[in-house]
Amino acid sequence: MLLDQPVNIVDIRDADSFQLAHITEAVHLDNTGMQSFINDTNQDIPLIVCCYHGNMSQSAGAYLAEKGFAEVYSLDGGFAEWASRFPDDCEPD
Repeated sequence: MLLDQPVNIVDIRDADSFQLAHITEAVHLDNTGMQSFINDTNQDIPLIVCCYHGNMSQSAGAYLAEKGFAEVYSLDGGFAEWASRFPDDCEPD
């Protein structure tokens, strides 16, 4: 999906974990920036939500879908799985 079309990636892990490493191009998203993210982001572009292991991203994704995002995905296995499979596509902040 990342190779085929533009996507937005949000990482909902805590700020310290995000700063240590995150998926290249991911944006950190927490409750304080949620409304501005919803208002300022093109909701027609697919959205991938990332957390630690792929559990919390499901509920966050459902919330964002309720707020109007057309295509929302939870990253299976979360950042832990991504980092183990694609270590070269992770960077510190």
